[in-house]
Amino acid sequence: MKSMVCIKPGSMEYKEHEMPEWKKGLTLLRITRIGICGTDLHAFDGSQPYFNYPRILGHELAAEIVKTDAEGFAEKEPVTFLPYFYCDQCTACKKGKTNCCASLKVCGVHIDGGMSEYFLVPSGYLLHGGSLAADELALVEPFSIGAHAVRRAEIARNEFALVMGAGPIGLATAEMARVAGAQVIMADVNERRLKFCREKLKMDHLANATAVDVEEYVRDVTQGAMPDVIFDATGNLSAINNAFRYMAHAGKYVLVGLQKKEIGFSHPEFHKREATLMSSRNATRQDFMHVMDCMEKKLINPGDYITNRMKFNEVKDKFENLLDPGNGAIKAVVEMD
Repeated sequence: MKSMVCIKPGSMEYKEHEMPEWKKGLTLLRITRIGICGTDLHAFDGSQPYFNYPRILGHELAAEIVKTDAEGFAEKEPVTFLPYFYCDQCTACKKGKTNCCASLKVCGVHIDGGMSEYFLVPSGYLLHGGSLAADELALVEPFSIGAHAVRRAEIARNEFALVMGAGPIGLATAEMARVAGAQVIMADVNERRLKFCREKLKMDHLANATAVDVEEYVRDVTQGAMPDVIFDATGNLSAINNAFRYMAHAGKYVLVGLQKKEIGFSHPEFHKREATLMSSRNATRQDFMHVMDCMEKKLINPGDYITNRMKFNEVKDKFENLLDPGNGAIKAVVEMD
Protein backbone atom coordinates (compact mmCIF):
# COMPACT_ATOMS: atom_id res chain seq x y z
CA MET A 1 0.00 0.00 0.00
CA LYS A 2 1.34 3.42 -0.95
CA SER A 3 1.07 6.57 1.19
CA MET A 4 2.25 10.15 0.81
CA VAL A 5 4.32 11.18 3.83
CA CYS A 6 5.33 14.70 4.82
CA ILE A 7 8.85 13.90 6.04
CA LYS A 8 9.65 17.41 7.26
CA PRO A 9 8.70 20.96 6.21
CA GLY A 10 9.14 21.23 2.46
CA SER A 11 9.66 17.51 1.90
CA MET A 12 7.14 14.85 0.85
CA GLU A 13 7.82 11.27 -0.22
CA TYR A 14 5.82 8.24 -1.33
CA LYS A 15 6.27 5.32 1.08
CA GLU A 16 5.22 1.68 0.89
CA HIS A 17 3.36 0.34 3.94
CA GLU A 18 1.77 -2.92 4.94
CA MET A 19 -1.95 -3.16 4.26
CA PRO A 20 -3.84 -2.19 7.47
CA GLU A 21 -5.03 -5.26 9.37
CA TRP A 22 -8.80 -5.32 9.85
CA LYS A 23 -10.08 -6.00 13.35
CA LYS A 24 -13.50 -6.11 14.96
CA GLY A 25 -14.86 -2.62 15.58
CA LEU A 26 -12.78 -1.14 12.77
CA THR A 27 -13.57 -0.47 9.11
CA LEU A 28 -11.11 -0.83 6.27
CA LEU A 29 -11.60 1.87 3.64
CA ARG A 30 -10.35 2.33 0.12
CA ILE A 31 -9.79 6.05 -0.29
CA THR A 32 -11.37 7.55 -3.42
CA ARG A 33 -10.86 11.31 -2.96
CA ILE A 34 -8.64 13.47 -0.79
CA GLY A 35 -9.26 17.17 -0.32
CA ILE A 36 -6.12 19.20 0.34
CA CYS A 37 -6.72 21.81 3.01
CA GLY A 38 -4.89 24.63 4.71
CA THR A 39 -3.80 22.32 7.52
CA ASP A 40 -1.98 20.12 4.99
CA LEU A 41 -0.35 23.13 3.34
CA HIS A 42 0.71 24.63 6.68
CA ALA A 43 2.16 21.28 7.69
CA PHE A 44 4.18 21.31 4.50
CA ASP A 45 5.47 24.86 5.02
CA GLY A 46 6.16 24.29 8.73
CA SER A 47 3.64 26.74 10.19
CA GLN A 48 1.06 24.26 11.53
CA PRO A 49 0.67 24.12 15.34
CA TYR A 50 0.09 20.76 17.09
CA PHE A 51 2.25 19.01 14.50
CA ASN A 52 5.06 16.45 14.48
CA TYR A 53 6.97 14.91 11.56
CA PRO A 54 6.98 12.60 9.71
CA ARG A 55 3.23 12.50 9.12
CA ILE A 56 0.81 11.10 6.56
CA LEU A 57 -1.49 14.03 5.83
CA GLY A 58 -5.14 13.98 4.83
CA HIS A 59 -8.45 14.33 6.66
CA GLU A 60 -10.85 15.55 3.94
CA LEU A 61 -11.73 12.12 2.65
CA ALA A 62 -14.19 10.15 0.58
CA ALA A 63 -13.94 6.39 0.64
CA GLU A 64 -15.49 3.03 -0.17
CA ILE A 65 -15.86 0.30 2.44
CA VAL A 66 -13.64 -2.73 1.92
CA LYS A 67 -14.46 -4.59 5.14
CA THR A 68 -16.58 -3.75 8.16
CA ASP A 69 -18.74 -5.22 10.89
CA ALA A 70 -20.48 -1.89 11.51
CA GLU A 71 -24.24 -2.33 11.74
CA GLY A 72 -26.08 -0.73 8.83
CA PHE A 73 -22.97 -0.40 6.64
CA ALA A 74 -22.03 -2.61 3.71
CA GLU A 75 -18.99 -3.45 1.62
CA LYS A 76 -18.44 -1.15 -1.39
CA GLU A 77 -20.69 1.50 0.18
CA PRO A 78 -19.48 5.10 -0.33
CA VAL A 79 -18.80 6.86 2.97
CA THR A 80 -16.97 9.63 4.69
CA PHE A 81 -16.13 9.80 8.39
CA LEU A 82 -15.34 12.16 11.25
CA PRO A 83 -11.54 12.48 11.25
CA TYR A 84 -11.44 13.71 14.86
CA PHE A 85 -10.91 10.79 17.23
CA TYR A 86 -12.06 11.61 20.77
CA CYS A 87 -11.89 9.93 24.18
CA ASP A 88 -15.61 10.19 25.07
CA GLN A 89 -14.60 10.53 28.73
CA CYS A 90 -13.32 14.08 29.30
CA THR A 91 -15.43 17.06 30.33
CA ALA A 92 -15.76 18.33 26.76
CA CYS A 93 -16.85 14.95 25.41
CA LYS A 94 -19.41 14.52 28.18
CA LYS A 95 -20.90 17.87 27.09
CA GLY A 96 -21.13 16.62 23.50
CA LYS A 97 -18.22 18.83 22.41
CA THR A 98 -16.18 15.99 21.00
CA ASN A 99 -14.57 18.42 18.55
CA CYS A 100 -12.41 19.81 21.36
CA CYS A 101 -11.76 16.64 23.34
CA ALA A 102 -8.89 17.03 25.81
CA SER A 103 -7.17 14.06 24.14
CA LEU A 104 -8.25 14.80 20.57
CA LYS A 105 -6.42 13.02 17.76
CA VAL A 106 -7.03 14.58 14.35
CA CYS A 107 -6.19 12.44 11.33
CA GLY A 108 -3.27 13.92 9.45
CA VAL A 109 -2.27 16.17 12.36
CA HIS A 110 -1.79 14.30 15.65
CA ILE A 111 -1.91 10.88 13.99
CA ASP A 112 -1.39 9.67 10.45
CA GLY A 113 -4.16 10.61 8.04
CA GLY A 114 -5.71 9.20 4.92
CA MET A 115 -3.43 10.31 2.10
CA SER A 116 -3.06 6.63 1.35
CA GLU A 117 -4.61 3.99 -0.84
CA TYR A 118 -6.29 2.34 2.18
CA PHE A 119 -7.16 3.56 5.67
CA LEU A 120 -8.42 1.90 8.83
CA VAL A 121 -10.87 3.80 11.06
CA PRO A 122 -12.99 3.04 14.13
CA SER A 123 -16.42 2.13 12.79
CA GLY A 124 -18.25 4.54 15.11
CA TYR A 125 -16.92 7.49 13.10
CA LEU A 126 -18.46 6.40 9.77
CA LEU A 127 -21.08 8.43 7.91
CA HIS A 128 -23.25 7.05 5.11
CA GLY A 129 -22.46 8.70 1.79
CA GLY A 130 -26.05 8.44 0.58
CA SER A 131 -26.57 10.05 -2.82
CA LEU A 132 -23.45 12.22 -2.57
CA ALA A 133 -20.63 11.77 -5.09
CA ALA A 134 -16.99 11.27 -4.08
CA ASP A 135 -16.13 14.93 -4.75
CA GLU A 136 -18.93 16.02 -2.45
CA LEU A 137 -18.02 13.57 0.32
CA ALA A 138 -14.42 14.81 0.29
CA LEU A 139 -15.63 18.37 0.93
CA VAL A 140 -18.02 17.57 3.77
CA GLU A 141 -15.28 18.10 6.36
CA PRO A 142 -14.22 21.65 5.36
CA PHE A 143 -17.84 22.75 5.03
CA SER A 144 -18.46 21.26 8.49
CA ILE A 145 -15.74 23.51 9.90
CA GLY A 146 -17.74 26.47 8.60
CA ALA A 147 -21.02 24.99 9.79
CA HIS A 148 -19.65 24.56 13.30
CA ALA A 149 -18.42 28.15 13.43
CA VAL A 150 -21.80 29.43 12.28
CA ARG A 151 -23.61 27.28 14.83
CA ARG A 152 -21.30 28.59 17.55
CA ALA A 153 -22.19 32.15 16.55
CA GLU A 154 -25.96 31.46 16.71
CA ILE A 155 -26.52 33.72 13.72
CA ALA A 156 -30.00 35.16 13.34
CA ARG A 157 -31.62 35.71 9.95
CA ASN A 158 -30.57 38.98 8.28
CA GLU A 159 -27.72 39.62 10.70
CA PHE A 160 -24.53 40.87 9.08
CA ALA A 161 -21.64 38.43 9.12
CA LEU A 162 -18.16 39.60 8.17
CA VAL A 163 -15.86 36.76 7.06
CA MET A 164 -12.17 37.63 7.07
CA GLY A 165 -10.31 35.44 4.59
CA ALA A 166 -11.61 33.93 1.35
CA GLY A 167 -9.68 30.68 1.55
CA PRO A 168 -11.54 27.36 1.58
CA ILE A 169 -12.55 27.57 5.25
CA GLY A 170 -13.59 31.22 4.96
CA LEU A 171 -15.65 30.41 1.88
CA ALA A 172 -17.25 27.44 3.62
CA THR A 173 -18.06 29.64 6.62
CA ALA A 174 -19.57 32.28 4.36
CA GLU A 175 -21.70 29.71 2.56
CA MET A 176 -23.01 28.19 5.78
CA ALA A 177 -23.71 31.67 7.17
CA ARG A 178 -25.68 32.41 4.00
CA VAL A 179 -27.65 29.17 4.45
CA ALA A 180 -28.42 30.34 8.00
CA GLY A 181 -29.88 33.55 6.60
CA ALA A 182 -27.04 35.99 7.26
CA GLN A 183 -26.04 38.89 5.03
CA VAL A 184 -22.42 38.02 4.29
CA ILE A 185 -19.53 40.43 3.80
CA MET A 186 -16.27 38.91 2.60
CA ALA A 187 -12.86 40.55 3.09
CA ASP A 188 -9.57 39.36 1.65
CA VAL A 189 -6.36 40.69 0.09
CA ASN A 190 -6.47 38.35 -2.91
CA GLU A 191 -8.45 39.89 -5.77
CA ARG A 192 -8.65 36.57 -7.62
CA ARG A 193 -10.42 34.98 -4.69
CA LEU A 194 -12.78 37.93 -4.38
CA LYS A 195 -13.53 37.58 -8.08
CA PHE A 196 -14.37 33.94 -7.42
CA CYS A 197 -16.76 35.06 -4.66
CA ARG A 198 -18.40 37.53 -7.02
CA GLU A 199 -18.71 35.31 -10.08
CA LYS A 200 -19.16 31.81 -8.67
CA LEU A 201 -20.84 32.42 -5.34
CA LYS A 202 -22.75 35.59 -6.30
CA MET A 203 -21.64 37.51 -3.21
CA ASP A 204 -22.54 41.19 -3.25
CA HIS A 205 -20.40 42.60 -0.42
CA LEU A 206 -16.68 42.15 -1.10
CA ALA A 207 -13.81 44.15 0.38
CA ASN A 208 -10.25 44.02 -0.89
CA ALA A 209 -8.30 44.98 2.23
CA THR A 210 -5.42 46.31 0.14
CA ALA A 211 -7.67 48.69 -1.81
CA VAL A 212 -10.30 49.88 0.66
CA ASP A 213 -10.58 50.74 4.33
CA VAL A 214 -12.38 47.63 5.60
CA GLU A 215 -13.74 49.44 8.65
CA GLU A 216 -15.33 52.13 6.51
CA TYR A 217 -16.57 49.58 3.98
CA VAL A 218 -18.43 47.49 6.56
CA ARG A 219 -19.75 50.64 8.21
CA ASP A 220 -21.25 51.68 4.90
CA VAL A 221 -22.72 48.23 4.10
CA THR A 222 -24.28 47.90 7.57
CA GLN A 223 -25.48 51.54 7.59
CA GLY A 224 -23.33 52.29 10.60
CA ALA A 225 -24.36 49.33 12.74
CA MET A 226 -21.22 47.24 11.98
CA PRO A 227 -21.24 43.42 11.65
CA ASP A 228 -23.16 41.39 14.22
CA VAL A 229 -20.71 38.51 13.84
CA ILE A 230 -17.11 38.44 12.63
CA PHE A 231 -15.41 35.22 11.59
CA ASP A 232 -11.66 35.21 11.19
CA ALA A 233 -10.51 32.55 8.75
CA THR A 234 -7.15 34.15 7.93
CA GLY A 235 -5.02 32.98 10.83
CA ASN A 236 -3.16 36.27 10.26
CA LEU A 237 -2.28 38.13 13.45
CA SER A 238 -2.67 41.61 11.98
CA ALA A 239 -6.03 40.77 10.42
CA ILE A 240 -7.26 39.21 13.67
CA ASN A 241 -6.28 42.21 15.79
CA ASN A 242 -7.65 44.77 13.33
CA ALA A 243 -11.03 43.08 13.08
CA PHE A 244 -11.90 43.84 16.70
CA ARG A 245 -12.61 47.40 15.49
CA TYR A 246 -15.25 46.20 13.06
CA MET A 247 -17.57 44.57 15.58
CA ALA A 248 -21.07 45.82 16.41
CA HIS A 249 -22.16 46.49 19.97
CA ALA A 250 -23.33 43.16 21.45
CA GLY A 251 -21.39 41.54 18.62
CA LYS A 252 -19.58 38.23 18.45
CA TYR A 253 -16.09 37.43 17.18
CA VAL A 254 -15.36 33.83 16.21
CA LEU A 255 -11.77 32.75 15.64
CA VAL A 256 -11.85 29.94 13.09
CA GLY A 257 -8.33 30.43 11.76
CA LEU A 258 -5.31 29.64 13.89
CA GLN A 259 -1.93 31.27 14.41
CA LYS A 260 0.84 30.78 16.93
CA LYS A 261 1.15 34.22 18.53
CA GLU A 262 -0.84 36.25 21.07
CA ILE A 263 -3.79 38.39 20.01
CA GLY A 264 -4.29 41.88 21.42
CA PHE A 265 -7.20 44.32 21.61
CA SER A 266 -8.50 47.29 23.55
CA HIS A 267 -10.29 46.03 26.63
CA PRO A 268 -12.41 49.22 27.05
CA GLU A 269 -13.63 49.02 23.43
CA PHE A 270 -14.38 45.32 23.80
CA HIS A 271 -16.02 45.79 27.20
CA LYS A 272 -18.34 48.62 26.22
CA ARG A 273 -19.72 46.46 23.40
CA GLU A 274 -20.31 43.56 25.84
CA ALA A 275 -18.78 41.60 23.00
CA THR A 276 -18.28 37.85 22.86
CA LEU A 277 -14.98 36.32 21.77
CA MET A 278 -14.90 32.61 21.01
CA SER A 279 -12.89 30.04 19.12
CA SER A 280 -14.30 27.41 16.82
CA ARG A 281 -12.40 24.16 16.50
CA ASN A 282 -13.16 21.31 14.09
CA ALA A 283 -16.78 20.08 13.96
CA THR A 284 -19.15 17.49 15.38
CA ARG A 285 -21.31 14.77 13.87
CA GLN A 286 -24.22 17.22 14.01
CA ASP A 287 -22.31 19.64 11.77
CA PHE A 288 -21.36 16.89 9.32
CA MET A 289 -24.98 15.76 9.05
CA HIS A 290 -26.17 19.34 8.53
CA VAL A 291 -23.65 19.88 5.71
CA MET A 292 -24.55 16.62 4.01
CA ASP A 293 -28.22 17.54 4.19
CA CYS A 294 -27.45 20.94 2.64
CA MET A 295 -25.51 19.23 -0.15
CA GLU A 296 -28.32 16.80 -0.86
CA LYS A 297 -30.81 19.68 -0.99
CA LYS A 298 -28.47 21.61 -3.33
CA LEU A 299 -28.24 24.53 -0.91
CA ILE A 300 -24.49 24.40 -1.43
CA ASN A 301 -22.57 23.11 -4.42
CA PRO A 302 -19.13 21.72 -3.50
CA GLY A 303 -18.22 21.40 -7.17
CA ASP A 304 -17.96 25.19 -7.43
CA TYR A 305 -14.95 25.12 -5.12
CA ILE A 306 -12.82 22.49 -6.84
CA THR A 307 -10.32 24.39 -8.98
CA ASN A 308 -7.43 21.91 -9.07
CA ARG A 309 -7.34 18.15 -9.59
CA MET A 310 -4.46 15.74 -9.52
CA LYS A 311 -3.86 12.02 -9.48
CA PHE A 312 -2.26 10.41 -6.45
CA ASN A 313 1.00 9.88 -8.33
CA GLU A 314 1.15 13.64 -9.09
CA VAL A 315 0.85 14.88 -5.50
CA LYS A 316 4.57 15.10 -4.76
CA ASP A 317 5.27 17.23 -7.83
CA LYS A 318 2.21 19.49 -7.63
CA PHE A 319 1.70 19.96 -3.90
CA GLU A 320 4.11 22.86 -3.36
CA ASN A 321 2.50 24.86 -6.18
CA LEU A 322 -0.69 25.05 -4.12
CA LEU A 323 1.11 27.36 -1.67
CA ASP A 324 1.39 30.06 -4.35
CA PRO A 325 -1.52 32.54 -3.95
CA GLY A 326 -1.06 33.53 -7.58
CA ASN A 327 -2.17 30.17 -8.95
CA GLY A 328 -5.83 30.87 -8.18
CA ALA A 329 -6.41 27.58 -6.36
CA ILE A 330 -9.46 27.42 -4.11
CA LYS A 331 -9.74 23.71 -3.43
CA ALA A 332 -7.49 20.94 -4.74
CA VAL A 333 -8.70 17.36 -4.85
CA VAL A 334 -6.65 14.20 -5.26
CA GLU A 335 -8.35 11.52 -7.34
CA MET A 336 -7.46 8.01 -6.25
CA ASP A 337 -9.47 6.17 -8.91
